[in-house]
Amino acid sequence: MKRLWASPVLLLLLTGVMLGLSLPLGKLASAAGLPPILWAFVVSCGAAAVLFPALALTGGVRRPDWHRLRYFAITAVVSYALPNLLLFSVIPKVGAGYAGIMFTLSPVITLLLSLTLGIRRPNWLGMAGIATGFVGALMVALSRGGLEQPAAAVWVFAALFIPVSLAAGNIYRTVDWPKGAGPIELAVGSNGAAAVVLFAASLPFTGGLPVAALLSVPLLTLAQVAAAAGMFAVYFRLQEVGGPVYLSQIGYVAAAVGLLFGTLLFGEHYSLVTWAGAALIVLGVTLTTLAQRR
Repeated sequence: MKRLWASPVLLLLLTGVMLGLSLPLGKLASAAGLPPILWAFVVSCGAAAVLFPALALTGGVRRPDWHRLRYFAITAVVSYALPNLLLFSVIPKVGAGYAGIMFTLSPVITLLLSLTLGIRRPNWLGMAGIATGFVGALMVALSRGGLEQPAAAVWVFAALFIPVSLAAGNIYRTVDWPKGAGPIELAVGSNGAAAVVLFAASLPFTGGLPVAALLSVPLLTLAQVAAAAGMFAVYFRLQEVGGPVYLSQIGYVAAAVGLLFGTLLFGEHYSLVTWAGAALIVLGVTLTTLAQRR
């Protein structure tokens, strides 16, 4: 466990695997007729509920000051509530392949923001890794269908806000990290705040979240809660040791992981272009990991 907690590459792989699970789970939830805002609520509320006991057992529960409350609120909206709501809304409209492309844009936008603001900027090897991974992830997404079905321009445009929001969140969480705060504390606080934001956002439209609908898909709900809790258990630690640009590559890892799950669990078959893209993703992550160690 200590090795995992200190290794950026292991943290990146674990976080990316958990994110990779969330995409097909979100698609299954949409097929089951669950509203996108409800599924986004499941992600945040589930992660906070599972991680809070662990935080309490380690003595990490404390009364939040104004800095932490601000951090929780902004992170909740920019990093979780908005991108998750957009993601689960656009998947049934534009397909999972196009939604996956949006995740591949996040590292590039994060890199551009990091360079512009001078925040933990990577060296040339790190930037080469980002570019290589982006090409590979784009090959994977496009060869798996890209825009899988006709979609209104408004949904295609809405999807473009996903990587922008994720990139802004990546930078903000590093810039405004509260002094003395631990990764699990931030995961619980920000996800709890995101759950409150999503519930409040549902009130004017539906009078609340139809939580009872989750009883129709209990195993799917538990799987999503487990994936979200597993991801956020290490998400902020990855941010802490790797920085915003390195963390942003979880989208690349998720794309590659999606191929493995599709092949091993669902018997799917992919073209040579898709596997070549996966190889480029591995090469890109390797380059950025070497740059991180330097």
